[in-house]
Amino acid sequence: MSDQIAQIFWIILPVFGLIGLGYLASWSGYLPESIGEGLGDFVFKVAIPVLLFKIMATAHFPDQSPWPLWISFFGGAAVSWMLANLMLRKLFGRDAKAGIIAGVSAGFSNAVLLGIPMVATAFGDDNLVAALLVVAVQLPVMMTVSTVLIDWAEHRDGTVAGPISPLRIARSIALNLIKNPLIIGIVAGSVWRLAGFDYAGPVQVLGDKIALAAVPCALFALGMSLTKYGIRGHILPAILIAGLKLLVMPAIVWFLAAVVFGLPQMWTTVVTIIAACPTGVNAWLIANRFRTGHAVAANSMTLTSATAVLTLSMWLWLLGA
Repeated sequence: MSDQIAQIFWIILPVFGLIGLGYLASWSGYLPESIGEGLGDFVFKVAIPVLLFKIMATAHFPDQSPWPLWISFFGGAAVSWMLANLMLRKLFGRDAKAGIIAGVSAGFSNAVLLGIPMVATAFGDDNLVAALLVVAVQLPVMMTVSTVLIDWAEHRDGTVAGPISPLRIARSIALNLIKNPLIIGIVAGSVWRLAGFDYAGPVQVLGDKIALAAVPCALFALGMSLTKYGIRGHILPAILIAGLKLLVMPAIVWFLAAVVFGLPQMWTTVVTIIAACPTGVNAWLIANRFRTGHAVAANSMTLTSATAVLTLSMWLWLLGA
C-alpha cells in the first residue's frame, strides 16, 4: 500500500507541480499573461501536433478494435453531459444554450494539455496509443455535437430566426476541423505511416526535440491559463459539474470499459484516466464563440483543475496504477 501511494505521489508531483509553477508565475506577475498565451499557442499549434505526428508515425497499434474504447469514453461523456444539461436548466433555470455549455464542461476532458502528459508520466510513451485514440476523436465528435446542439438551442430559445441550415453547420464544423493543428498532426502522422516512410534522420531529430518540450510546456501553459479564467460567481453549478466530470464520468467509463467490454487492463486504465481529467479549455472557447455560459465554463475549468490533483490520485489508486 505504501509503495503504491509513493508511486502515485511521484506521478502526480511532476504533473501538478508544473501546473502549479505556471499558475504562480502568472499570478505573481513574474511572467506576463502574454507569455502564457504565446506558450499556449506554441503547445497547441506546434509541440502537441508534432508529438501526435510522432506517435501516429511510430506507434504499434495492437490488434484491438477501437470501438469499445470509444463507446466507453463517449458513453460516460454522454451521461455526464445530459445530467449537467438537465441540472443547469431545471435546477437553476438557465436557457438551452447555457445548458449545452454545462454539458460540454461536464463531458469534455482536457486530454491534450493534461491527459497525454499524465498517461506519459504514469505509464510511458508506449502506452499513449489508447490516449491518442481518444484524442483523435474527442475533438471532432464534441465540436460537431456542441455546434449542432447550440444551433438547435438558439432556434429553441428564439434568439435566431429562420430554419436550421445543415449545410451551414456542416461547413462550419469542417472548416474548424480542417484548420485545427491537432487534427493536422494526427492526419499527417497517419499519412506518413501509411506511405511507409521511416521516422528517422532529420525528421526524427527535429520531431523528438520538439515533442520532448510538449509535455512540460503544456502543463506550464495550463497553469498560467488558470489565472485568466478564474472564478466568476455561480459557484454551486460549477461544483456539481465538477463532481460529474471528475467522479461520475470516469466511473461510467471504467464500468463500460472493464465490465461491459472487458478491455485490456491498460486500455481501461488509460481511458478512465483521460475521462477523469478536468474540463478542457474547449468548453470556454465554445462558450465564448456562442456568447453564453462564460461563468459556467470558466468556473468548471478552474474548479476541476484545482481538485483534479486529489481525484486523479484517487483514480490512480483505485485502478492499481
